[in-house]
Amino acid sequence: MKIVVLMKQVPNKDAVLRVRGDGKWVEEGDLSFEVNESDGYALEEALRLKEKKGGGEVVVVTLGPQRAKSVIKDALARGADRAIHVVADDFGQAGPFAAAKVLAEAVRGESPDLVLAGLQSDDHGYGQTGVIVAELLGLPHATIVIEVDWSGEQLRVKRELESGWYQWYTMQTPALLTIQSGISQIRYATLKGIMAAKKKEIREVQPAVAAGEGEFQTVERVYLPLKQKQTQFLGDGDAKKGAAQLAEKLRNEARVI
Repeated sequence: MKIVVLMKQVPNKDAVLRVRGDGKWVEEGDLSFEVNESDGYALEEALRLKEKKGGGEVVVVTLGPQRAKSVIKDALARGADRAIHVVADDFGQAGPFAAAKVLAEAVRGESPDLVLAGLQSDDHGYGQTGVIVAELLGLPHATIVIEVDWSGEQLRVKRELESGWYQWYTMQTPALLTIQSGISQIRYATLKGIMAAKKKEIREVQPAVAAGEGEFQTVERVYLPLKQKQTQFLGDGDAKKGAAQLAEKLRNEARVI
């Protein structure tokens, strides 16, 4: 059994963001970086499945510059067996299709039984990369997965739907799942795991396609939300008229009644 986990490095959630001079992204020079939250849960689920199956291999695939290797080392310390680092400095702002094409080519040669990815990234939040990878690889997929049962030959997953509803779905493998944050309790890397990670393989490869090749979207502008206050006087001193205007605004503009 082989499970591939797609993991991404993202800016720290508590970092102070400043928009870059060209208005296309944020200044990354003074940021700290961390593992994308839902990708961490995807790795944990892969490790648990491996333990339940009594063996197998967990392979981490990461796309990014050299600093993204910290994501790989953390994953190896937690229990992943080896890693593939697609080294690229110009994919930081690549859209989901461009990133998915590169990741799909890196995964294809592994012929995994299962591919796990986080539901979405904490920086862009598209929630599309994993799904597009599944399509490019010709794999069935399920999204927003909150429970995985692979005790037999078939794979059963529990998906989170709208309005508090859930869905159990049975699918054949190989398949791809996008994992929701909070599916389980993430383990910490032990000292033994950190030492063992130093001997594990990290294979560096180059992107199979250029950044932006075949991309269908571009970022026009990145900006911070504008904060402003506005005061309106209703009714011109007439309480009944003001109440009627207030009710109309609550119904048609705020849509709370």
